[in-house]
Amino acid sequence: MTSMDRGEEIPWFPRRVSELDRCSKCVTKYEPTNDPRHPGHGDTAYIMRRQFLNDQAINYRHGDPISFVEYTEEEHATWTMVFEKLKTLHESHTCLAYRQNLRMLEEAGVLTANRIPQVADVNKYLMEKTGFILRPCSGLLSARDFLASLAFRVFQTTTYLRHHESPHHSPEPDLIHELLGHVPMFADPFIAQMSQDIGLMSLGATNDQIEKLATVYWFIIEFGLCREDGQLKAIGAGLLSAYGELMHACSDVPDHKEFDPQIVSVQTYEDSGYQPLYFVAQSLQDALVKLREYAASMPRSFAIIYDPLTKSVQLVEKDKDVVLSAR
Repeated sequence: MTSMDRGEEIPWFPRRVSELDRCSKCVTKYEPTNDPRHPGHGDTAYIMRRQFLNDQAINYRHGDPISFVEYTEEEHATWTMVFEKLKTLHESHTCLAYRQNLRMLEEAGVLTANRIPQVADVNKYLMEKTGFILRPCSGLLSARDFLASLAFRVFQTTTYLRHHESPHHSPEPDLIHELLGHVPMFADPFIAQMSQDIGLMSLGATNDQIEKLATVYWFIIEFGLCREDGQLKAIGAGLLSAYGELMHACSDVPDHKEFDPQIVSVQTYEDSGYQPLYFVAQSLQDALVKLREYAASMPRSFAIIYDPLTKSVQLVEKDKDVVLSAR
């Protein structure tokens, strides 16, 4: 715990990017070893492969080179199947920012349909675009650890793939979700800033605030929609990497409500199937403005200054003249 001068107890949080080594607490959920709902349940070869990749991620430390992963032909085939299937919906179902950034990633040779890219190559590209990087992790992190990483423009990414028998849906984050869902959006300055802002809000937050921030993240960064030319378009990575849910989200079947972080933060969500409700922003800029208004309304007696040069943060009294993020 950290104490301010007024005696307020604040949960520990990383002050510099290297301290993300302490933010790797995984949550056991939908594991193929013991959950029959997981498509890989009972597949010994898949479970062993997944464990091998997770062990590599567990041993990663800040500053280490990202390990080269020799993906199998079956894994490349799963990647190709998903990549090509999603392509058929890009023009009709995804936002302009996603389409533009994906096209640039393809033109740069970072994302291709036939081979799974290496995380190190993706990082080189993202660093030049928005300063975001991917860091290997071994599975679903606790909300506090995951959000804290975003404050430093670090996205904790899995390195295993979804099971080959369920290529178009995964009950948990996998590498396809990270690369085809998140990476093109992290190359967009508005989504990059929005993600970092949510991360900065989480530093030193109470458990209740963490839960609310994670819910906002879920509904906008993972499953958010926006309106373009009067049509619903996906901006959330959970939609951009799953054919079935992308079709579902943009259809007339679920409910659609205007994105308002105050309302979103207390909304329950479905993590084992399609969402019955999606929130819709008028634009990426609109979502960022509303998110910052929500941040200003959060009750806490301190503020966080982020230094992009040193990738560190400083906690200060809130009544001082500070900005949330210097970039």
